[in-house]
Amino acid sequence: MLEERDILRGDSWSGGGAFGVAPADLRLRVELMRRVGDHEDDATMTLEMAGARVDRDGVVRARALATDLRKRLSSESHGATRADTNPSGDVAHTGALLALAYPDRVAQRRAGNEPRYVMRSGIGAALPKHDALADAEFLAVAELEGSPPEYRIARAAPLTREEIIDDFGGQIVREDVVEWHEATRTVRARRRVMLGAVALGDSALRDVDGEQMREALLAGVRREGVAALPWSVGGTRLRERLAFVHAHDDMWPDVTDDALTHSLDEWLGPRVSGMRRFADLERVNWGDALLGLLRWEQRSALERLAPTHMEVPSGSRVQLDYSEPLAPVLAVKLQEVFGWTTTPTLLDGRVTLTLHLLSPAQRPVQVTRDLPGFWRNSYFDVRKEMRGRYPRHPWPEDPMNAEATRRAKPRGT
Repeated sequence: MLEERDILRGDSWSGGGAFGVAPADLRLRVELMRRVGDHEDDATMTLEMAGARVDRDGVVRARALATDLRKRLSSESHGATRADTNPSGDVAHTGALLALAYPDRVAQRRAGNEPRYVMRSGIGAALPKHDALADAEFLAVAELEGSPPEYRIARAAPLTREEIIDDFGGQIVREDVVEWHEATRTVRARRRVMLGAVALGDSALRDVDGEQMREALLAGVRREGVAALPWSVGGTRLRERLAFVHAHDDMWPDVTDDALTHSLDEWLGPRVSGMRRFADLERVNWGDALLGLLRWEQRSALERLAPTHMEVPSGSRVQLDYSEPLAPVLAVKLQEVFGWTTTPTLLDGRVTLTLHLLSPAQRPVQVTRDLPGFWRNSYFDVRKEMRGRYPRHPWPEDPMNAEATRRAKPRGT
């Protein structure tokens, strides 16, 4: 029957004079071959196969071929076969026989409302939405139409999981899969029973190798992106300091998103043992993880080259802002740097700090990288504007020789 043009046609005519799409179920054709005699007219055939038209000449040719094949099989084969035990063409064996003929076209229905299938070979195929086979879990596909990425299934028959296992048991693979599940942001460990791309079994795996868990979690981090990690405040600040020294000396590690993604195994891998959820990463000590990228001598030099804080003339230790690697910032109240006659530097004097000099209300009144120049020039404009607004704070005429302070004058003085 498969050597002939399809013996069924759709029950309506479409544009161009072609018949509409016939039902895909190959069992209908087998039943037709079994029941319809050579001399019955087309009207009887149409009634037998409601919803489709029958190609009478095609049936005659197919039956003649079947008779010839049965005779040849009987004379050449000495063992029992499905064909020997099923000379009447019982439809119950249609799918199983078809799967043996086309083993790469064993297909499994995908999840969802649409009748979309994946074949053992991994190729996609689909049935027309209202075809009677649309709910079948497994199909053996005889004929495909169209082209990738998703063919249309023209002729097929259902088969059962048991039939697949019986006939392809030696080709079925049992594999343990530990992989990142994007929807739940967790590592999922499953034991799968697979015939190519067809999944015959899928169950949770309890005893999982720690290295596999680690690799799957790191794969998830790569997919989520380094920027999505639950960075701590301390980890972020250390990363900014490292970005600063790297920007001026490429012997230091690169801590951009791309670079950290490529070196995940080195700096993050040793710290995720036993973790399987993205949320578990909140337990990581991000500072220790990043310091793992440094050589011993770099660790000891980091605080000298890029300190976290700087002591100003008032005695305060003020935190530095490295969020802009090429221009780190010291934001400090103007009164606390009286008497500072040189602009502070980092990286052993190679990089000048950008000073954000703040009013008593912690708002910038000047941004400069030349503190002595500010004292000699712009300071007097600032003093003129600010002294009336903040009379309890000192605004000396000679700031380069004045005493720095963090405090305001007592009220009434």
